[in-house]
Amino acid sequence: GVGKTTLIQKVTQALKSSGIPVDGFYTQEVREGGRRTGFDVVTLSGNRGPLSRVSSDSSASRREYRVGQYVVDLISFEQLVLPMLGNINHGSESEKRICVIDEIGKMELYSQAFIQAVRRTLAGSGTVVLGTIPIPKGKPLDLVEEIRSRKDVKVFNVS
Repeated sequence: GVGKTTLIQKVTQALKSSGIPVDGFYTQEVREGGRRTGFDVVTLSGNRGPLSRVSSDSSASRREYRVGQYVVDLISFEQLVLPMLGNINHGSESEKRICVIDEIGKMELYSQAFIQAVRRTLAGSGTVVLGTIPIPKGKPLDLVEEIRSRKDVKVFNVS
């Protein structure tokens, strides 16, 4: 809630208006009646779908992925994000591209395919990643710590 996504959106607009190729996604709060009811994934190409929604019942089925009160819609998330990351990873090496990944957090990390796609994207020499990761609290998230400790990563704390 400090403005990471707002900052990502403004940087993305500035890059696009400078003619720099940018692709990726951001997450956006979904509110109903002034209350946050979940998050959507929004791709920079304009597609949108649910990432998570508040769960009405506390008896979670075994196949649900939960973060606090939210149930993660892994299928929707993967259908939106994985093809886009695949396209970025298969682009030409000569053309520098920027990939926006907002965010690499608990909800997104339920997807093993997403974790592998992020690793491939970070390993690709033709792509610069502009991403957001959470500040560590509680149990560390393996991929987040892996990214934070990379020598080719610059972390800015947004407050």
